[in-house]
Amino acid sequence: MAHALTIFIAAILTHNIALTYLLGMCPFISLSRSIKTAFGMSIAVIFVVTLTAAINWPIYHKILVPLESEIIYYIVFIIVIAASVQLVEMIMERFFPPLQAAFGIFLPLITVNCTVLAVSLFMVLRDYSYGMTLVFALGSAVGWMLAIMIVAAINEKLKLIGDIPGGLKGSGIIMIIAGIIALAFMGFGGMVDIN
Repeated sequence: MAHALTIFIAAILTHNIALTYLLGMCPFISLSRSIKTAFGMSIAVIFVVTLTAAINWPIYHKILVPLESEIIYYIVFIIVIAASVQLVEMIMERFFPPLQAAFGIFLPLITVNCTVLAVSLFMVLRDYSYGMTLVFALGSAVGWMLAIMIVAAINEKLKLIGDIPGGLKGSGIIMIIAGIIALAFMGFGGMVDIN
């Protein structure tokens, strides 16, 4: 239990998928301009990352490894991710149309969001058990959510102040904010390690 908690906390803080590995930056930069869209995207990412890791682990360990077909795991993982994103898109279209409209092209782009694929690949590289994979996937997605929500909140606050130089408006200021937050998260580096 303690090891699972360590993996969960490390995935959120010291090994934050967005701030440490710089994965998932396209939707991170584009959707961190408002707290509402950042939150909605975060929920979608949490659902897709956790679901795909929960499906990919048994496919890899129970089907591909016994058949000695590990070489195709990238393709299989991407197919599972695409199907999961389609499920999220159908749910959002049915129950949350305004949020889906706010996402625009970025909701289908979760399919190619490297965060989702990276969690499944880390699961294989680190040889996690099924339970540890679920904990790591949830922690990574929550860490991505924490990072994008902090950046979105700071970005909205800066817009209220209005003192951002013209050349830094938009993506520039978001990258600066993310860099400063990444430095702050590095302070947790000596606490936990998940390798």
